[in-house]
Amino acid sequence: MLLFYFVIALVAFILAMNLSVVLRAKFKKGKVVNDIGGKIGEAIKRGERVMLYFYSPTCSACKVQTPIIDNLINLANGRTKIFKIDVSRDVNTALKFGVMGTPSIVVVEDGKIKEFFVGVKSENILRRYV
Repeated sequence: MLLFYFVIALVAFILAMNLSVVLRAKFKKGKVVNDIGGKIGEAIKRGERVMLYFYSPTCSACKVQTPIIDNLINLANGRTKIFKIDVSRDVNTALKFGVMGTPSIVVVEDGKIKEFFVGVKSENILRRYV
């Protein structure tokens, strides 16, 4: 019986953590993007639409999302700047955007966060932003 309560508590904890990550992402919409250097920062300063894909090479969900992003890069044809960011190599950029899990996709338009997705998203959903 104790094991049953432990499993219920564990499931509740996991659900609460997932909800927390999703809600934090939603509250980032509309925030101004500052202090980003490099090519990403330059594109944002120019007012270009930018899509940032945060992933980890060891993330199984990222292995599903990455081919979709690669296809979008080919479809974007320069209209949207799409950057793939390996969080294991570029922790600072992930921290500046408040990324708490992978895969995460941040769409920046006119210097503000327009959309913040957590988890795998279909190509149809993401095409709206390309």
